[in-house]
Amino acid sequence: MTNPVPAKQSLLACIEDLETHYGKALERSLYKELDYISEHYAAFIRATPFVVLATSGPGGLDCSPRGDPAGFLRIIDKNTIHLPDRRGNNRIDTLRNLVVDPRISLLCIIPGIGETLRIIGSVKISIDSDLCELHAMQGKAAKSVLVIDVEKVYFQCQKALHRSGIWDMDTQIDRALLPSAGDMTKANSPEPFDAEAYDRDYPEYMKKTIY
Repeated sequence: MTNPVPAKQSLLACIEDLETHYGKALERSLYKELDYISEHYAAFIRATPFVVLATSGPGGLDCSPRGDPAGFLRIIDKNTIHLPDRRGNNRIDTLRNLVVDPRISLLCIIPGIGETLRIIGSVKISIDSDLCELHAMQGKAAKSVLVIDVEKVYFQCQKALHRSGIWDMDTQIDRALLPSAGDMTKANSPEPFDAEAYDRDYPEYMKKTIY
């Protein structure tokens, strides 16, 4: 069953329509946005173990996860952050975008915390050996380091995470209820693929390749 296409007059198609429909922004939502990393915002950044990176480039949009122990986002000064990039599958969708369009947006997520922190800026991708070594984990240097020039920082309230119940134990789903990584890979693969072996061996493979 498909959803009905909304009538043309029901669409919001310009800034004026949006502002009329939603009304004025709350004043406090405007002064939450800073053009530097304040002491309070720095505390959130240092406690963040997981971020979602949004980028844009010729190939389209990308939204990609990054995670490490809290502190992996290294604050250099009030307008500079370093973010290490680890080994992965070499699609490098985020990096392909950034070498063409350096704009980036990060959403910082802290387990158990309702507020999130949004960081907007531009990036240079460094492969300086000393810098990559500075961000080493388990004896493995970072593959590269994103040097982020911070332009805007803004914290967002708890509503979205509260509505989702994401930190509530009662909302957690048994992994067995969803298709496994092996099942999804097999379904998409043009070649024969052993999904059962993939799922069985992946935990050990991840231990060896996570860094």
